Amino acid sequence: MTAAYGRFARSQTLLKNGSAVDCSDKDGNTPLHVAARYGHELLINSLLANGASTAKCSIHNMFPLHLAALYAHSECCRKLLSSGFEINAPDMFGRTCLHAAAAGGNVDCVQLLQDSGADCSIKDKCGRAPLHYAAVNCQFKCVERLINSGAKINETDEWGRTALHYAAASDIDRKGQNVLSNISESEEESVKAEIRKQREAAECIEFLLQNKADPLLFDNAGYNAVHYAAAYGHRKCLEYLLERTRICRNEPIVSTAKSPLHLAAYNGHYQALELLLQSFADVDIRDEKGRTPLDLAAFKGHTECVESLINQGASVLVKDLVTERTPLHAAVINGHTSCLRLLLEMTDTTEVVDVVDSKKQTPLMLAVAYGHIDAVSLLLEKEASVDAADVYGCTALHRGIMTGHEECIQMLLDQEASLLWKDCRGRTPLHFAAARGHATLLSELLQMALSEGDCNFRDNEGYTLLHWSAYNGNENCLEVLLEQKSFRNFQGNLFSPLHCAVMNNHENCASLLIGSIDASIVNCKDRKGRTPLHAAASANHVDCLELLLSYNANVNIVDNRGKSPLMIAVEKGHLESTDILLNGQKVDLAAKDKLLNTALHWSCIAGHKDCAMLILDKIEDKYLINATNKALQTPLHIAARIGYKSVVEKLISKGASVLALDEEGHTPALACAPNKDVADCLALILASMMSFPPSSTMTSFNFVYFKKDSLNKSHLYDDSTVNCSYISETQNRNMTTEDGSNDRLSDSETF
Repeated sequence: MTAAYGRFARSQTLLKNGSAVDCSDKDGNTPLHVAARYGHELLINSLLANGASTAKCSIHNMFPLHLAALYAHSECCRKLLSSGFEINAPDMFGRTCLHAAAAGGNVDCVQLLQDSGADCSIKDKCGRAPLHYAAVNCQFKCVERLINSGAKINETDEWGRTALHYAAASDIDRKGQNVLSNISESEEESVKAEIRKQREAAECIEFLLQNKADPLLFDNAGYNAVHYAAAYGHRKCLEYLLERTRICRNEPIVSTAKSPLHLAAYNGHYQALELLLQSFADVDIRDEKGRTPLDLAAFKGHTECVESLINQGASVLVKDLVTERTPLHAAVINGHTSCLRLLLEMTDTTEVVDVVDSKKQTPLMLAVAYGHIDAVSLLLEKEASVDAADVYGCTALHRGIMTGHEECIQMLLDQEASLLWKDCRGRTPLHFAAARGHATLLSELLQMALSEGDCNFRDNEGYTLLHWSAYNGNENCLEVLLEQKSFRNFQGNLFSPLHCAVMNNHENCASLLIGSIDASIVNCKDRKGRTPLHAAASANHVDCLELLLSYNANVNIVDNRGKSPLMIAVEKGHLESTDILLNGQKVDLAAKDKLLNTALHWSCIAGHKDCAMLILDKIEDKYLINATNKALQTPLHIAARIGYKSVVEKLISKGASVLALDEEGHTPALACAPNKDVADCLALILASMMSFPPSSTMTSFNFVYFKKDSLNKSHLYDDSTVNCSYISETQNRNMTTEDGSNDRLSDSETF
């Protein structure tokens, strides 16, 4: 604190009482850094006399000399240099004290450092020399000094920028704001300060050009000094640059996709834009995306630039190369009504108001979609078509309802926009209202639509307003619709609103439908024979399952493939749904689908052993344990093939036959083989072992139990005399299994 406020006498007292001369704060600043920053010469003398180090680094590894130079304290620089500091030592960004002095703008500091051996050719880590720093900060005197002392005027940094680029891009506005922030200055003094900075920027440009700076030298991005001056709106700088370049009406700058016109228009520099318009013959020049300066100005809402461009003949109908939008679309997107008004009023063509982009969207559609009320009002005032449709068949009303901008919707309705206009999927604005949950709006639109007579509220897939409301869980919209008697029955697509509700776990909507219509709808079927209970089981929506079961939904009803809700649940591996269905009504575990698979088969086929264990806990009938499907496979065949040990153990304990043969003649043991060929090989090996006496690990057995049709009947043992036994434990461990599903079964159809 003593160093910051320059309290010399107090510093002497502190130093005499043992204060650490090189103590540092959290940023590494020592008292010497602080004194150098604030220009306290006497304090610097005192600190140096007491052994303060000039080589200590603060934030960004800056030395005290960096700070003194940056803040233009030449006498402080002189005192620090007298201590023998290495003058070209860089900070962490490679900047020397001369870089800092050039940025600070005190030419005495620059001269002092150069006289003391500072090298003006040293670059920072980005390739910038001190001249670049002086130029970007509009430090004319420093620029002059550095060039006169031998700095290379057209030297580039790693981005290809010269000092002229930086001077053209100098942030005059930021400098002006720093001056304006001084509350002691009057408004007049602030204006004078800003004018002074603009003059200094122009002086830098002029001096650099006089010393053979190349105004047509492009950086790595293809921009030259004219581009930079245009982007930052430096009119005076532009005047000097345009005078010295070979730009003329027939020779625009084409080194980069964006011209100076684009940059000035996008950033709203209308004075710079007006100057550039005098040098460009093509006012509709395009950038890499096909956008004109007028498009960019309209998009950003720069009214003065829009007016200047239109006065110079810029077209409002030029389309870009990406979305084919026009300047009108660009203005509407961001709600720039003043620009939109100019574009509409300063053209004589009548088709402008309904001009379309690549998706056939009109400006009105975009204005409604983004909720720009003033723009919508203006376009309707200009007689924009309210029923124009885009490539998807959607009108402005569709968009307004989708986005929920009620004021825009009301303005369209006042213009008699069609309520029953269908998009390419047959959906009206009412479908959109039902889908988006706009209950109040849906009620209003419904009354208007019903007053027009018999209305067809089905889309191309047969889905009604009830379907869309239920699918999206919009309970309020359902209430509005069910108030109308005509909606209290299921019409259209057989995948009913109740299916839609439970499929997406909208329990309240499902309850409302059942209560408002009839409990019998819980067993309604879609075109594939599936009930809402199938849908809830497929999606594992437990609450909806319980709701349907509470209304006595048939738990054993099957779809067109013969599948019950339980089969669907176990096939999907939904343990919770499986448990509810097993513990609900009397479920028929013996039911089979068209492939004769039971629920137990499906739990094994799909590889859901937890579901299989739940089902096995409910089965006591040995017949169900050994039930076969069309391939004559028992659940044990399938579980063994997949390798589910716990399920296999449970099945055997429940009486599953280990000798059952499938259609290939394989027992469950041979079903463990990864494919038929391996199973056949294994059967042959086991058959050949019958020729030898029983060993300690293998007892004799009848080959017929493994393969009934591989050998001639003369080789088979007599069933009445053979001693049948299982494979020993040792042999069983050597048999391989494959972890996978039965590839002979057809893929199940998803819900």
